[in-house]
Amino acid sequence: MKMQFKEKWDFKLFYKSDNDPQMEKDLLVYESAVSSFEKKYKDKTDYLLDSKKLSKVLDEYEKLISMPEAYKPLHYFQLKKDINSKDKVTQSRVGIYEERFHKQSNRVIFFRLSLGKISKDKQKEFLKDKNLNKYHYFLERIFINAKYELSEKEEKIINLLNTPAYSMWVQGVSKVLSSQEVKFRGNNIPINEASGILTSLETKERRILADRLNQKFKEVSDFSEAEINAVVTKKKIIDELCGFENPYQSTIISYENEERVINNLVDVVTKNFKIAHRFYKIKAKILKEDKLYYADRSAKIGNLNKSFSFKDTISILSNAFSKFGSEYEEVFKDYLKKGQIDVYPSVGKKGGAYCWGAYQIPTVILLNHANNFNSVMTLAHEMGHAFHTELSHTQSPIYADYTTSVAETASTLFENFVFDEVFEKLSNREKVIALHDKINGSVATIFRQIACFNFEKELHEKIRKSGYLSKGDIATLMNKHMKSYLGPMFEMREDDGYFFVNWSHIRRYFYVYSYAYGALISDALYLEYKKDNTFKGKIEEFLKAGGSKSPENIFSDIGIDIRNPKFFENGLKVIEEDIKRLEKLVG
Repeated sequence: MKMQFKEKWDFKLFYKSDNDPQMEKDLLVYESAVSSFEKKYKDKTDYLLDSKKLSKVLDEYEKLISMPEAYKPLHYFQLKKDINSKDKVTQSRVGIYEERFHKQSNRVIFFRLSLGKISKDKQKEFLKDKNLNKYHYFLERIFINAKYELSEKEEKIINLLNTPAYSMWVQGVSKVLSSQEVKFRGNNIPINEASGILTSLETKERRILADRLNQKFKEVSDFSEAEINAVVTKKKIIDELCGFENPYQSTIISYENEERVINNLVDVVTKNFKIAHRFYKIKAKILKEDKLYYADRSAKIGNLNKSFSFKDTISILSNAFSKFGSEYEEVFKDYLKKGQIDVYPSVGKKGGAYCWGAYQIPTVILLNHANNFNSVMTLAHEMGHAFHTELSHTQSPIYADYTTSVAETASTLFENFVFDEVFEKLSNREKVIALHDKINGSVATIFRQIACFNFEKELHEKIRKSGYLSKGDIATLMNKHMKSYLGPMFEMREDDGYFFVNWSHIRRYFYVYSYAYGALISDALYLEYKKDNTFKGKIEEFLKAGGSKSPENIFSDIGIDIRNPKFFENGLKVIEEDIKRLEKLVG
């Protein structure tokens, strides 16, 4: 019997309709809880001196921040917007609920700020106090962040200005892009669909379509020029007010990483861009091209014998997940049955893919499935996020959200399981194609993302120094850093740099390093699992850890020492070995 699944999100998992009165009831419940907490503790300080009292207040705070009523209405309309950016009513509702959410968040800012003002001696005392064992890591992070916090009024202003000074700019560009189409084979298709099929096209057709996409990006680049300068300048102002030493420090601290570990990651990968250059030399040989263009970076060297329909993808992933554990296959099938995965591209739909979950709210996955192997791996990636989310939610609510840098470890780990599920069943010729695609993905995840980190770093530094960068200068800068990892086989053209318009990750301020970080750690986890399947228990320790420890300590506890300066170098050797295998296969 064939399994039945829903192709679109079932919004009834959240509310009955856009006008469901339960939305307002939920918000009133949350707003009442916020009001109660604020009145009870706003003008009190006795709990800041007594561990038992503080423990009780933290229990109440944990319940407050984990209330699904807080963000469920906003969550609902944000998802609606991502399915149809042309819906002005939905866009308006997002703005309304964002404003209400931020206002309520502002009312409890005082609590974190008060904790941050505890004297250094008392902080040390509390971190050793048995009454606060449960909240040890939470308090540790509060005390670290306190160094960069402003007054309550200033923090409230920053919180409220985030929507007009950041979100509206970014959403505006996303909305413009989602409504764009390009001509392909006589038809107009959404640009997110065009981007999805680009890698599977023959060289001539791929380059033509890429040129049309670049032209579209260039056409809307005036808006994006203003947007990039606005959001980067906004970050500069806040960084200076808070006392951050460089543009990326706030991201590293918020992701709970150690700066020396991330600096080591960036340095090691940048110094080893030659590994990517070596791969692209083989790629050019296979494609029989003397030089490559930016559109060729992810090009297929051939296609597997069949396309991968979404039903094929379900079968592949189900088998792969069941081998790791039947419970993972069940979670996947449950998502499909309940309508937690939105599958196909459409006009107005957000491009790319993501997994989005929150405590006590159904986790959802957005796809733009294109019937190719890349789409199979994309769903594997997003289900990795989903499994991580589900298992992290077994933690106490205050630790139920994992940090962003850890997230990409789970996603790339489950890509490995799915890749091996497909690879075992391929012919020798197909194995060459699949191995190429795997390396291609590793290069994009590690080397390309670190090149993007370097681009962001210089972008922020230049805007901070000059006050403004033109779209042409941003495009030139993008080309410079993409060329650095692509190497001598590539010829960059001026319009290639306008890809910055469509690269949503650069709006998340140095988020990209988490891809390389996650991929290199996931390779280490996977190698351990292949040596001994009982390592599954250690992997699940990581997946269930949520945000209860720093990433460095989560991995240290299961035997993975990412503080070792050689760790990332050793991780890159895994890619080199794959490249050597490919070199032998192609001759």
